Amino acid sequence: MEPKKNPNANIGRNSSLYLAVGLALMLAVSYFSINYKTYDKEAIDIGQLDLGDIDDEEIPITEILNTPPPPPPPPAAPEVIEVVEDEEEVEETVIESTETTQDEVIVEVEDVEVEEVEEDIEVPFSVIENVPVFPGCEREKNNAGRKKCMSDKISKFINKNFNTELASDLGLEGVQRIIVVFKIDKTGNITGVRSRAPHPRLQDEAARVVNKLPRMKPGRQRGKAVTVPYSLPIKFQIE
Repeated sequence: MEPKKNPNANIGRNSSLYLAVGLALMLAVSYFSINYKTYDKEAIDIGQLDLGDIDDEEIPITEILNTPPPPPPPPAAPEVIEVVEDEEEVEETVIESTETTQDEVIVEVEDVEVEEVEEDIEVPFSVIENVPVFPGCEREKNNAGRKKCMSDKISKFINKNFNTELASDLGLEGVQRIIVVFKIDKTGNITGVRSRAPHPRLQDEAARVVNKLPRMKPGRQRGKAVTVPYSLPIKFQIE
């Protein structure tokens, strides 16, 4: 049986091509329609420059005055140089040459003794080789024992000689702390006493008591007597 339709007359075979062409045309028309703009001619004003209202500026005429130059200064009077006759005779100093010759005898200079000045070296109490020895601590053989003995002796001395009633007379209450700093010099004497306390009277009392400490055997570093700084805290309760 033969087909009734001509195969060349099938319009559906190119439908995808027609669809693509149609979509492209519609996109082009839509793009140009969106971006199309119109302007009002009356709103456009580029402006005009009008130079007719500018007035001509008149430049004032200035007059140049010819002022005469100032008169020259009067000529200076010539200096009179007075020649004074030299009546005094001046003795000329003759500088002799210090160069030596082979025939000159060189004299030997005697040896000059230079006296050595001992420096006052300070060594902290915590690192000194041999600590100062408080009277009564000579039996201790090492530094640790001498330090403890010295601390105990100084504490007993302060407790015995310090006037604790002074704080009550000054109206102070509670715990009172005093810091005293002093030095044990190369001869074993107490020097450079400084104190800090809540009241000046307490400072003076602490300095007075520390200055009464007995003379000690000085501390030694590398076999030489040296100055040793010492810090002493004092604390007492006022009831």
